[in-house]
Amino acid sequence: MDTLFILARILHVIGVVLWIGGVAFVTTVLIPAIRRISDKNEKLALFDKLERKFSFQAKITTVITGISGFYMLESLNAWNRYLDLSFWWIHLMTLVWLIFTLLLFVLEPLIFHKIFHEKAMRDPDKAFRQIHIMHIFLLTLSLVAILGAVAGVRGYL
Repeated sequence: MDTLFILARILHVIGVVLWIGGVAFVTTVLIPAIRRISDKNEKLALFDKLERKFSFQAKITTVITGISGFYMLESLNAWNRYLDLSFWWIHLMTLVWLIFTLLLFVLEPLIFHKIFHEKAMRDPDKAFRQIHIMHIFLLTLSLVAILGAVAGVRGYL
């Protein structure tokens, strides 16, 4: 393997660790803690403040992950793996990346931010429960992709 490929793999893994690790923190620590706050204004203000910081990190790491993943596929001339269902983990990694990229760069800033704020002001418990369920789903999907990728690149699948 050439040096650029190894660097791409390192950046890919670090990107995934920071990105999905952050999603895990938001899902398992941040949202549950915020849900316990009784004042809806305080709840929303804290979520906005902390989520904005993580959103920036998530955007950077998803870009790094996408570019490095593209580079590795191109270097290996592995695009045909998308035609083989035994490489389901590549399909799932790509799907997870596409979902998060769409959410972070398009849906959240243009649509979801406003909708969430309106819902949170009307019924904060319901709004935070819904966003928590969405995060649990995305984290679970991400962890299955990571499990499949680690096993897949080692030849276990």
